[in-house]
Order: sequence, then structure tokens, then C-alpha cells
Amino acid sequence: MEDIRYIQRFENFKKSFLLLENALKITNPSIVEKGGIIQFFETTFELAWKLFKDYLNYSGFDINSPRAAIKQAFSSGLIDNGTLWLEALSDRNLTVHTYDEATADEIYIKIKDSYFDILKKQYTTFQEIICVD
Repeated sequence: MEDIRYIQRFENFKKSFLLLENALKITNPSIVEKGGIIQFFETTFELAWKLFKDYLNYSGFDINSPRAAIKQAFSSGLIDNGTLWLEALSDRNLTVHTYDEATADEIYIKIKDSYFDILKKQYTTFQEIICVD
């Protein structure tokens, strides 16, 4: 395999994604476990948009921000729900800069019910692009 930035980024994304996937298997997580799940989401999301950025830069686009990466990923057909990705970006920014238990509970539910699915789709898409197991 070539030494290509997006392939290296995918390996880090994969590790973080699998940690998030395992953490979401916890039934009735405690507040501490929810905090860990939110942290795994933040890290996975950060790697997700950077994976888009690296892949799109490799493909000839000039991408420098999460919003630009998401918009171009949508325009390029890498993702099919740009609105949900932008909502996830907003919630990731919220969790990074504030902590409130009610907000944490609300975002935990969104991670479990919506955001994990878009991250899983990205994981599958890039496995196919890179042709890895």
C-alpha cells in the first residue's frame, strides 16, 4: 500500500471508531461511561472529517475546515446526509467546549441513534475505497 495520508488517517479513524462501537454496546451506561462514549465520539468525529479532508485533498480539492470537508464530501457523493453531518459537527463543538449533564444525555442519545450510523457508513465506504479488511 502506498504511503498516502488518507490511508494513514483511516487507520487512526478505524481504531477510534471501533472503540466507540464497543463503548456503545454498554447497556444503561453510567454518567462516567457516557462521558467516555462522548469522548470517543469527539475523537472519532475529528478523525472522520480529517479523513474526508485528506482524501479530498488527495483528489484535488483544497479543504481546510470541518464544514468545507463535510460539504465537499456530500457534493462528491462520499456521504448522503450532509445535514446530519453538520448537526454532528455542531454537537461535537458543543461537547468540546461545555459540559452540562442534560446536554451530555441528549448528545449521547444522538450518538447512539444517529451519529454512530453515519460514522459506520464512512467506515464502510473507506474500507471499500482502500480495499482493507
